[in-house]
Amino acid sequence: MWKRATIIVMSIAALSACATQSNSGSVYRAGQTMNEQSVRMGVVESVREVTIEKGRSGVGTAAGAALGGIAAGSNIGGGNGAVAAGIVGAIAGGLVGQKIEGNMNQTKGLEITVRLDNGDMKAIVQEADEMFRPGERVRLLSNGRTTRVTH
Repeated sequence: MWKRATIIVMSIAALSACATQSNSGSVYRAGQTMNEQSVRMGVVESVREVTIEKGRSGVGTAAGAALGGIAAGSNIGGGNGAVAAGIVGAIAGGLVGQKIEGNMNQTKGLEITVRLDNGDMKAIVQEADEMFRPGERVRLLSNGRTTRVTH
C-alpha cells in the first residue's frame, strides 16, 4: 500500500509541475502562433527584478499530507497512537508540501519600463530569460491581450 500511495502522489505532483505556463518573452503557446501582433518601438527606461508567482494547485499540500500521514501512521505506535501520529504527520507533511510547491511555482522576472516613440510609458512584466538595460532600443509586441518586450 505504501508503494502504491507513493507512486500515485508522485505522479500527481509530476503532472501538476508540467501544467505551469511560461511568462517568457521568448515562449509562444501554440494558440499564439500565426496571429498578427502590433509592434511598437521604444527605449528601456528602467528594469526591476520581480518574482512571478504562478499560483498553487494544492497538489503539494495534498501530496505532503498523504506522504506524511502514511509515513508517520505506519511507523509510529499502534492503535490510537498510530492514528495520532498519522494526523500529526499529515499536518506536518502538508505544510512541507505547500512550501515546496510554492518554491517551485516562483520564477524570477523583470518589470521593464519602456518609453515608446510616441512618448507613452509602458511597464511589462515577463520572465527574466533575456536581459534588458536602460537606454536599449526594444520592441513591444502586442496581440490585444498580452504584450512582450524583445530586442
